Amino acid sequence: MTEILLILIGFCASFIGTLAGSGGLIGMPSLLLIGIPIHSVIATAKFSNVFSSFSSFYILLKQKELSWRDAATLIPFALGGGMAGGLLANSFSEKTMTVLAVFLLSGALAMNFLKKPKGDSEGIWKLEKKAYPTLFGISVYDGMFGPGQSTLLMYAFLHQGASYLKALALTRAQTFISCAAAFATYLFAGNFKWEIAIYYALGGIFGAQFAVRVARRLSKEHLKVILHLVTVALIVQLLIRLWY
Repeated sequence: MTEILLILIGFCASFIGTLAGSGGLIGMPSLLLIGIPIHSVIATAKFSNVFSSFSSFYILLKQKELSWRDAATLIPFALGGGMAGGLLANSFSEKTMTVLAVFLLSGALAMNFLKKPKGDSEGIWKLEKKAYPTLFGISVYDGMFGPGQSTLLMYAFLHQGASYLKALALTRAQTFISCAAAFATYLFAGNFKWEIAIYYALGGIFGAQFAVRVARRLSKEHLKVILHLVTVALIVQLLIRLWY
């Protein structure tokens, strides 16, 4: 019964996380509720994201929503940030990271309404160098804690002029790299539980595959609405956690 529950939680977290980010705010509290220690919860989430994010990224790569060159550009920031975040995980309290997440997500949501994304009407897109520190910082946050990381990446890539599907593909690529780096630090620290992570990751893979197929059937307007609703719900949930 526990195995089925883990698969279902992993599926739901990955499905929402792939479409609009913030799947960790579904998966992590659910895992905590069934009695798993916080550092093991984070390790489980990173392990699952390695597989679910790569599986969805690979599908979008085959569909030519991005190139290997686009993904390779992200490696230094995602790898270095994810590993640094994992090593710093014990230096910050969960409350501190929650406060940080609220400010980052609120800022991203406000920017989306105040500053219109560039758009890529000609289908030509290139990541600007000024975005590098932002991507590195998000990967550090992902390695330390993570909830809202994919949502922040989506906004970052959209404001760089990427289409929704390209932003989704780039987000999944960076998530794969940063989670792999962060997971290694939790594994060597002895915080990983195979008997939990395997089932959670299995659900995550199915959820990511389903989300990618659903994303192609939704209009740009529908996808933006989903992203905004998930962001608002995430901010509200984080604020509730801070006060209670």
